[in-house]
Amino acid sequence: MIKDLPYFPISEYYKTKYGQKVYKLPVKLSLTCPNRDGERSNLGCIFCSESGGSFENLPSYMTVDKQLETNKNYIGNRYKAKKFIAYFQNFSNTYMEYDKFVEVIEACDKEYISAISISTRSDCMTYRKLEFLKEFSKKTGKDIIIELGLQTANYKTLKILNRCEDLADFIRACNMINEYGFRICTHVILSLPWDDDQDIVETARIINTLKVKEVKIHSLYIIKNTKLEKMYKNNEIVMPSKEDYQKNVILFLRHINKDIAIQRLVGRAPKEDTVFCNWDTSWWLIRDEIIKYMNENNILQGDLSIQREYKKLKGEMK
Repeated sequence: MIKDLPYFPISEYYKTKYGQKVYKLPVKLSLTCPNRDGERSNLGCIFCSESGGSFENLPSYMTVDKQLETNKNYIGNRYKAKKFIAYFQNFSNTYMEYDKFVEVIEACDKEYISAISISTRSDCMTYRKLEFLKEFSKKTGKDIIIELGLQTANYKTLKILNRCEDLADFIRACNMINEYGFRICTHVILSLPWDDDQDIVETARIINTLKVKEVKIHSLYIIKNTKLEKMYKNNEIVMPSKEDYQKNVILFLRHINKDIAIQRLVGRAPKEDTVFCNWDTSWWLIRDEIIKYMNENNILQGDLSIQREYKKLKGEMK
């Protein structure tokens, strides 16, 4: 842990791994997902917008080369950054023909790219694409990170969300990715109205067990023109309070292993695109209040994790 932070931030991992701060360069492709094109459903997840989960990307008609260069010049100049991660963010970025997938990944073979992060669904992983990524990583030295959206371990909630994939899909994908030694980043939503404390703890424990290396924590924001917006306006759901969300984040952090890097404690979306987002509170204020409470109460990431339970059972702890 770094000073004054009661959890392991991804920035600390990057500094240790790459010797300096590293920034993501978002890349947007013209994609869909099997939950939209009829393969599994044509409705999509109830919280997902037409942009596929990305808000600040460049237009998808721009080439991968152009998007990387444009974002590198802007972010590099603004933050004096020299190393970057190519981040394929919107929709399911392994859900495309093999040859196209090879083409977009090979476009990231640039000196300033240290790693490639690929956001996708658990049911869109294939061994053929993983084999290619293994050879590409070996040839270029680029690290590979696969981002998978679990959201929750509660199968009833996943059904309400219309994820059209379940915990078994997630476990299968993690096992496949772990065979190749790539880092896994898992997305979780910790203000789902249908989840309770037990669901949050169980989600953390499953992530621990599957050798996930990074976690991205989101609050549930409600995007315009989604099914979730209709449910919200029809009073079919009651959103948890900000304080409940913060309590959930702390509970999750206490049960997640201390060596899992945390990418964020709260998500965000543009105000003009949402009908509900972070209780009309700045994301950094929500984050800082969580940190302040944990520090004041001597709470640390992993202090209730199953790692500690196993050690106690083995007699390795007093």
